[in-house]
Amino acid sequence: MDSNTSLQEQLDSITANTRTLVPAERLAIGERAVAELFATGIEDRILPVGALAPEFALPDAAGRIQRSRDLLALGPLILTFFRGRWCPYCMTELEAWRDLYGQIRSAGAFFVAISPQTQRQSDFTLQQHGLPFPLLHDAASALAAQFGLVYSIPDYHQQYLRSILVNLPFLNGESSWTLPMPATFLLDTSGTIRFAEAHADFRVRPEPSAVLKALFAHTLR
Repeated sequence: MDSNTSLQEQLDSITANTRTLVPAERLAIGERAVAELFATGIEDRILPVGALAPEFALPDAAGRIQRSRDLLALGPLILTFFRGRWCPYCMTELEAWRDLYGQIRSAGAFFVAISPQTQRQSDFTLQQHGLPFPLLHDAASALAAQFGLVYSIPDYHQQYLRSILVNLPFLNGESSWTLPMPATFLLDTSGTIRFAEAHADFRVRPEPSAVLKALFAHTLR
């Protein structure tokens, strides 16, 4: 990522390009879904700073089980929940974290990205984007639900996603048509949440610089 360009600026560029290419009536479908999700108040129900994060044991793309307890024994942990490799906003976000991974490790911390997509999809993602951190498979978004992130996709939006070849039952290996809100959490070594941010609008993501600021503030104490 260009150090002079924020992640949100990159995401806004994707949005601007999409609006020039996609007919307004089709854009309106996604806008409606975002507005309805925001109106549920879901953003206010995520696990907050100060809460104890749920433990997890999830498989990475190679099938190895990654346990939060083991990772936290070694240092603070950044968790990013993303929708899947089909989402260009998610991939831009993960590439931004890829470029910052050296700073994370230099601070003695770890980073994992979590999604409902299958291990096969995660393996494709690792190869295509050169990611140095684990991608964990959260079956049916069970862990994401414990963080307060999961929502059901309405029928009209399911139809739209299918029309652009985003078949979530195939990509995620289960039929629920649920997704996590994109979100990022920073856990200290006790598992306590030190940073928490999620957005109902998938086009908005936590800025990595804000997460790193919280990480450095914690590790320098």
